Amino acid sequence: MARAQPRYVCQECGAEHRKWMGRCESCGAWNSIAEEAPAAPIAAGIKAPRKGHHLALEGLKGSAAAPERRLTGISELDRVLGGGLVPASAVLVAGDPGIGKSTILLQACAALADRGMATLYVSGEEATDQLRMRAARTGLANSAVKLATATSVADIVSTIEAMTGAEAPKLLVIDSIQTMHVDGIDSAPGTVSQVRGAAQVLIALAKRRDLAVIMVGHVTKEGQIAGPRVLEHMVDTVLYFEGERGHQFRILRAVKNRFGPTDEIGVFEMSDGGLAEVKNPSAMFLGREDGTAGGPVPGAAVFAGIEGTRPVLVEIQALVAPSTLAAPRRAVVGWDTARLAMVIAVLDARCGLALSGHDVYLSVAGGLRVSEPAADLAVAAALVSSLADQAAPEATMFFGEIGLSGEVRPVGAREPRLREAAKLGFATAIVPPEPGRGSKARAPAGIRTLELKTLSELLPLFGIDARRRAPGGTPRRPARRHEEMEG
Repeated sequence: MARAQPRYVCQECGAEHRKWMGRCESCGAWNSIAEEAPAAPIAAGIKAPRKGHHLALEGLKGSAAAPERRLTGISELDRVLGGGLVPASAVLVAGDPGIGKSTILLQACAALADRGMATLYVSGEEATDQLRMRAARTGLANSAVKLATATSVADIVSTIEAMTGAEAPKLLVIDSIQTMHVDGIDSAPGTVSQVRGAAQVLIALAKRRDLAVIMVGHVTKEGQIAGPRVLEHMVDTVLYFEGERGHQFRILRAVKNRFGPTDEIGVFEMSDGGLAEVKNPSAMFLGREDGTAGGPVPGAAVFAGIEGTRPVLVEIQALVAPSTLAAPRRAVVGWDTARLAMVIAVLDARCGLALSGHDVYLSVAGGLRVSEPAADLAVAAALVSSLADQAAPEATMFFGEIGLSGEVRPVGAREPRLREAAKLGFATAIVPPEPGRGSKARAPAGIRTLELKTLSELLPLFGIDARRRAPGGTPRRPARRHEEMEG
C-alpha cells in the first residue's frame, strides 16, 4: 500500500498546501504553515456512504417562538448574550491572557448551580486544585459546580452521555478549546485540524443534549482568535474580553450573536473577589463616583456614545504641544489614528488652526475603545480646548460627525444620548442639527442643546475668533503669485 503523503496546513486560515512554504498563498500569513499527519485511511469493512433521504421542505410562514433563555444571574453577561444562554447553543469567549475569561465563566457556572441547574466546568489547562483555589478566592467555594480536568473530547462526551436526569449538565464550559484533541486526528492539540474537529464534536453534543457549551479561545499577539477562522463561523456567539492591564475595568463585547444584538457591551471591574458588575458605566468612564459633571479642565471633552443599546458617556482627553520634530508626533489611545489625522486636517483647512505643527496626544479615559464617527466633534473640542488652553463650558458634552468640508453631520440615537447626559447632571449638549426638524427638535427636560452646522462655530466656545475664515469655512483665495503663474 502506498504511503500517504503528509499535509501542510496553514494554522491561520486552514488552507492545505502540497509542500511547506514560508508564506500562505491564501491568507498571506508568514510562518503559519505546519506539517500535519495525513487523514487515516478508511478501514476495511466500513460501509459505503448511505443513500440520501428526501428532506421535508417548509415555508417561511409559521410560528417562530423566541428561544428559551437561561439567565446566568450576572446581568452584564446576560445583556451581552442577548438575554441569557440559549439551550443547544455554542459560545466562544476570547481575550488576552489573564483578562478574566476563566473567572467570569466560573462565576456564571456558580450562579447557575446556585439556582439548581447542573453545570460542568472542564479545564485542559489547570488542575482541579487550582480551580478550587480560584473558587475560594472569589467566594465560590460552596457552589455545586462539577469540575473535571481533561483534554480528550471523547472522554468528555462519554461522561456527559452517561449523566441522566437532574445530574445531566445544562451548561458545559471548555477551558480552552486549543487544549482539546480528537483521537481520530493525528495532530497536536491547538492545530487547525484539532481545533476544528473538537469544536465540531462539542457543537454536535450541544445540539443532541440540549445544553449550552461555552468554549474559551486563545488569541494571537495581534488580538485575533487563534486557530482556524472557521471556528468563529461554527459557533452561535463570539464574545471578546477587552481591557488594558493598567486598568481594573474589563469590557465584554459581542461581535457575533445569532440570538441577539451584535454590538452590546458588558462592563466589569476586576477586584480581589473576581469580576464585579459595573451598574453605571458612564460614571466609571468619567472618573467620578457619583457620575455628575465635575470641574472642567483644558483639553478634556465629554462624549456621549452608544454601545449597543446602551448610552455611555466617556471623557476624551487631548494634549497639544509645540513640536521640535520635522514630523510631529501623533499618539492615540482608544481611538482611530487615521480618524484623528482627518479631524486635525479639517481644523487646519477649514478653521485656520495650526495644529499640523504640533505634537498631539489623544486618549479615551477609562480604557474604552471608541469607534463611532459621532466622537469627531468631542475630539475636535478637546483639541481646540488644549490648543487655546481654555476649558470647555462647565457641564457640557459633545457628539457629532465631522465632514471633510467642515460641516457637522447628524448621527443616530440622539434622544438616548441626551437623556443619559441629563441624568448625569449635564446642562448643555453641543450637537449637530437634527435632519428634518431643524430648530423644532426638542431636548429632554434638564438639558439644552446648541446646534452647530459647521466646525468653525465651535471656536468661539474656547475664545478663538472664527472670523479668520469666511462663512461656511471656505478657504482663502490663492495667492497672487499662483494666479500669475496660471496666467
